[in-house]
Amino acid sequence: MKNVYFLSDAHLGSRAIPHGRTHERRLVNFLDSIKHKASAIYLLGDMFDFWYEFRLVVPKGYTRFLGKLSELTDMGVEVHFFIGNHDIWCGDYLTKECGVVIHRRPLTVEICGKEFYLAHGDGLGDPDKKFKMLRWVFHSRTLQKLFSAIHPRWSVELGLSWAKHSREKRVDGKDPEYLGENQEHLVLYTKEYLKSHPTINYFIYGHRHIELDLMLSATSRVLILGDWINYFSYAVFDGENMFLEEYIEGETIA
Repeated sequence: MKNVYFLSDAHLGSRAIPHGRTHERRLVNFLDSIKHKASAIYLLGDMFDFWYEFRLVVPKGYTRFLGKLSELTDMGVEVHFFIGNHDIWCGDYLTKECGVVIHRRPLTVEICGKEFYLAHGDGLGDPDKKFKMLRWVFHSRTLQKLFSAIHPRWSVELGLSWAKHSREKRVDGKDPEYLGENQEHLVLYTKEYLKSHPTINYFIYGHRHIELDLMLSATSRVLILGDWINYFSYAVFDGENMFLEEYIEGETIA
């Protein structure tokens, strides 16, 4: 069989990431390198730093990335796009124009006889009350309608500026390091979820911007995918084995 790939957190368009065009090209080059090897690609959220669809307007830019997604789906590669906390506001544009499948909540799926639980990871076990409130605000349909009433000249500017400010507040632009098995909220959430869903073999998340591959039992692993800002990391499943890898420009991808 062909491989299945998982990646997340490219934050394309971020004003906090220098050389944005190079950043986008690197991701596009990776997708191009796997297009003949992939049966499916799962993009697990925050591929854009800010994405908001109006009824007749989408954000400027991302043409190379969107074109590559369209090429992949035209070739018959399944492309699954999970909304993250930066690109919650997807409408039907990516589905209609690029052929991707949008997921707005965690997905459990069987691949080659293995059971996968896939999610961006925001809102899963996170005890941060401020983040919970922000997440509620961002998901509010009423507030989304009010935001849509603002002209894109100001609303998109506001979104991009907010996202930049959010990243610049982090030390060196990075998320906190791995907190350990007994404190990392996605690990704690997964352990609890596994108690009632013991048949799941792989839990795969984005969101935290750390690389983690942890065995939870003899048959279950949790992976956090890192990002495409500092690590350029991805997971690949060949039908039997799962690997967490980092992309080096120009390398031959398995």
